[in-house]
Amino acid sequence: MSTPSSRSSSTTAASLQHSATDAPRTPIELTVNGRVYTFSVEPRRTLLDALREDLSLTGAKPGCNMGQCGACTVLIESEAVYSCLLLAIECQGKSITTIEGLAPGDELDPIQQAFIDHDALQCGFCTPGQILALKALLLRNQQPTDDEIERAMSGNLCRCGAYPKIMAAARALASRPS
Repeated sequence: MSTPSSRSSSTTAASLQHSATDAPRTPIELTVNGRVYTFSVEPRRTLLDALREDLSLTGAKPGCNMGQCGACTVLIESEAVYSCLLLAIECQGKSITTIEGLAPGDELDPIQQAFIDHDALQCGFCTPGQILALKALLLRNQQPTDDEIERAMSGNLCRCGAYPKIMAAARALASRPS
């Protein structure tokens, strides 16, 4: 049995690294926060990576990269989705909303304000995903029950344990008249 020499191993590793960076790119067009972006991505690039690395929209956070923590939640066509599980190329022709596009200008969305009013954030890492998950629920149902709130928010983990305050913010919004 022969073993590769260290020179051939280095050459192989270098050629693999070189080929990974030269992967074919595909032009795509994404509508994010009402703005159309045209750029090229590797076909396997996730929406999360495209948002953060190509568009510099860093509100969606990389957490588990397995669709289990919700830190990367964005809205697609007003539905909460994990951007780490979608390919950017799959999202063409759909309206994507990130935390950066939730409110116009310097105004806050009522959900953002409720999170502040009820101290529903601590480290802030999960906050964008929490807010967007709640936004998706309130777009479907303006007066959800506690069970509906808990179900809608169950895919978003808060490692700081701010759940009672997040629920308080959600309840305050749910009881608001339309």
